[in-house]
Amino acid sequence: MIAYRGGRLQLEGLPAKRLAARFGTPLYVYSRKTVLEKLARMRAAFGGLSPLICYALKANSNRAFCRILSGAGCGAEVVSGGEILRALAAGFKPGTIVYSGVGKTREEIRLALRRKIMAFNVESREELFAIEREAAKLRIVAPISPRINADIKAGTHPHVATGEAGNKFGVSPEEALIITRQALRSRHLRVVGLQSHLGSQIASLRPYRELLSALERLAAALKGSGTALEFLDIGGGFAVDYDEGGKILDLRGLASLAKKTMKACPGARLVIEPGRYLSADAGVLLSRALYRKESFGRKFLIVDAAMNDLARPALYGAKHPVWPEKKDGKREKTDVVGPICESADFLARGIWLPKTMPGDLIAVSKAGAYGFSMSSQYNSRPRAAEILIENGKARLVRQRETLKELLGPEI
Repeated sequence: MIAYRGGRLQLEGLPAKRLAARFGTPLYVYSRKTVLEKLARMRAAFGGLSPLICYALKANSNRAFCRILSGAGCGAEVVSGGEILRALAAGFKPGTIVYSGVGKTREEIRLALRRKIMAFNVESREELFAIEREAAKLRIVAPISPRINADIKAGTHPHVATGEAGNKFGVSPEEALIITRQALRSRHLRVVGLQSHLGSQIASLRPYRELLSALERLAAALKGSGTALEFLDIGGGFAVDYDEGGKILDLRGLASLAKKTMKACPGARLVIEPGRYLSADAGVLLSRALYRKESFGRKFLIVDAAMNDLARPALYGAKHPVWPEKKDGKREKTDVVGPICESADFLARGIWLPKTMPGDLIAVSKAGAYGFSMSSQYNSRPRAAEILIENGKARLVRQRETLKELLGPEI
């Protein structure tokens, strides 16, 4: 979605300068075309398996953005009551929504039950009992799928690894069997599937191979118990190439592995939960340079976007490609930093950029995932506006917050 034309930066064919003038900066820019291209690539890779693709809303929960995926026939993976409401407002069908998360409240459980979601990904025995109690009060049967933590090292950043021993997520395969047997004894619980999620930014097939083997063994152990599995859910976590040339996951290879497991589970459907894979490449954070500074031999470009707009570099040491407004010019090694009063407030460190002057634009690419969704009002900074480009036209899909609105909820 990002390229140069005539030496000037373009976003989905529209001049970045024109977008910044019309909508202001910092500005999140999304591409409908890119989202649908990524979805088509995933569907082609999984071919005859026809998986239910449940988009993970936490990556980017903007309603207009999510409508693209609901309109394309995707389901949703949610982790809060708020995300349930967002998913429904964006057009996702309740029967295609799976609900994860270790801290589901009674109010959230009731909301999900009343809306008749596809399944609760159960993360503990106590959560199972809470779901049973709320289902009994409503006199309905709750669909559940134990979330399996098979202690698989995914080789990713510790902050985004979710399938290893010591993580707060999921239960061991042994615990999953106990949960399943307890559910079978209840009039208000129905086991409909098995679920697991290894983490994010996984580029190797090895962890998924181990996961599929673990799920297959567990499914075999449940045979004859009265449990008819409707799906096996392997989560998401498929790596995005932030380095532009780095290693990414072989989706066709994963599909081949999954096909073998699904043959051992007749009647079950494959479910996958991509978030970042579908949204990262479809988003750009557009920012304007404020000042230049040199200190102790180090050059800084101070821009109007900051860690409250894009937290990933400060949180994970993440690296995003940075595109200057002007392609040509003598390059200099630069730290791109924001106005937040934290030394961790940077968008990029030690990158080579053409000389960028105050007023010039930069675009931080691959920012469609965990960009705005993780943004905050830290330092009392209003959150950025969001726009969507579709069919060659840009439209506002979230207004920029104002200084007045910062104080609005306070009493």
